[in-house]
Amino acid sequence: MDIEAGATDGGRAVPAEWTVMASDIGPLFLAATPRGLVRVEFHADTARRARMLARLAGQLGAEPVECATGLLAGAIRRFDRYFAGEPGPIDLPLDWSLTAGFNRRVLRELATGVPYGTVVGYGELARRVGQPGAAQAVGVAMGANPLPVVVPCHRVVESDGGLGGFGGGLETKRQLLALEGVLPAPLF
Repeated sequence: MDIEAGATDGGRAVPAEWTVMASDIGPLFLAATPRGLVRVEFHADTARRARMLARLAGQLGAEPVECATGLLAGAIRRFDRYFAGEPGPIDLPLDWSLTAGFNRRVLRELATGVPYGTVVGYGELARRVGQPGAAQAVGVAMGANPLPVVVPCHRVVESDGGLGGFGGGLETKRQLLALEGVLPAPLF
């Protein structure tokens, strides 16, 4: 289930919960609203977590609270299965309110049209959303993705086979692609 509403609900604040979970790629910051998962952030050390909480408070109009009612329980279980190697999408309710316009179109196409264990080029993704000359804009959309891993921007690569960029760092991108069987796992 995907939610299309804006960040605030008719001007009212949207409550959110957050947590940091351990993963094979380091600590992940997760936040959810009653609509669904709204934010995932890599390398969630104390400083990054503080920045994410302040940013979310501004975007949603309310201070997120640490795991109060269990909005994140399903997401944590699914991420655990993903990092244990269970193939398939991380199919969770998503709150798309932190993205809009072209970026949202690109991210929705990525979420629905690039399955686990596959990759797509920036130019091909631009073509799929009706903007064949917008490969660089697709890269910008990937960098602004509020839901990495779930909306799998790690699956977007350069047309020449290069990895391209990645907000979580290239080593994290390599690890995710290896987990999905796209790249060989590192020897050590």
